[in-house]
Amino acid sequence: MLEHLHPDVNASHARVVLFDFDGTLSLIRSGWMNVMIPLMVELLSEVAKDESEAQIREVVEEFVWRLTGKQTIYQTIELAEQIRKRGGTPKEPLEYKRMYLDRLWTEVRGRVKDLKDGAPPDRYMVPGSRQLLEGLKDRGLRMYLASGTDESYMKEEARLLDVTKYFDGGVFGALDDYKSFSKAILIQRIIRNAECSGDEFLGFGDGYVEIENVKQVGGVAVGAATDEPDCLKVDIWKRNRLAGVGADIIVPNYLETERLLKMLFPN
Repeated sequence: MLEHLHPDVNASHARVVLFDFDGTLSLIRSGWMNVMIPLMVELLSEVAKDESEAQIREVVEEFVWRLTGKQTIYQTIELAEQIRKRGGTPKEPLEYKRMYLDRLWTEVRGRVKDLKDGAPPDRYMVPGSRQLLEGLKDRGLRMYLASGTDESYMKEEARLLDVTKYFDGGVFGALDDYKSFSKAILIQRIIRNAECSGDEFLGFGDGYVEIENVKQVGGVAVGAATDEPDCLKVDIWKRNRLAGVGADIIVPNYLETERLLKMLFPN
């Protein structure tokens, strides 16, 4: 079910589209929060002697969600800070990131192998994604793909899903020098290079960060409240947070592509 939160807002002037990757288009890493949050709760519990597991989980869930859409390193930087606040001596954030990626790989390697063995790419995409990408491409919009996942991984996953061809603006992921790239930096670069002004920007994302970034420059934002992995109904937890940072439209998937495109481009 599509929800047009701001019916007076549309993307009829849009020239550029920015997509988040995981949870917005790709389901290869579906369930990543169920890996990251327990790991961080486990690590924080080792030093948080006066807090219950439920209290620790609440702390972890808050910052994991708040930083979703930024590079993964920001979540492990926050973990290190939370450990330090409780009197512990944290490891380097990069070490925590590697621990997380090692655990996550056990969850996703079967999906990657399945795709390499010839599985239909759409099996591991939010339903209707390809129709939406085709529809936006047909309108002549310049398209960008950006992710908080390490660039080497996400470029390979985008290739396996056969979506790279849609993104003539480029495919961007997290870099080791994490301060040199973010979705906000990419948006400002596009505007600075005069590809578009802020109100000519359209963004799609399932995380707090990309929706906020698009709205900050005056663009139109579609919040993908995807209830992974099936994505057949709205995830209320995601929906409320995406709406809270200004999403103009909320979708559970892109199965109603034609209706969504009419909302975005009524003329």
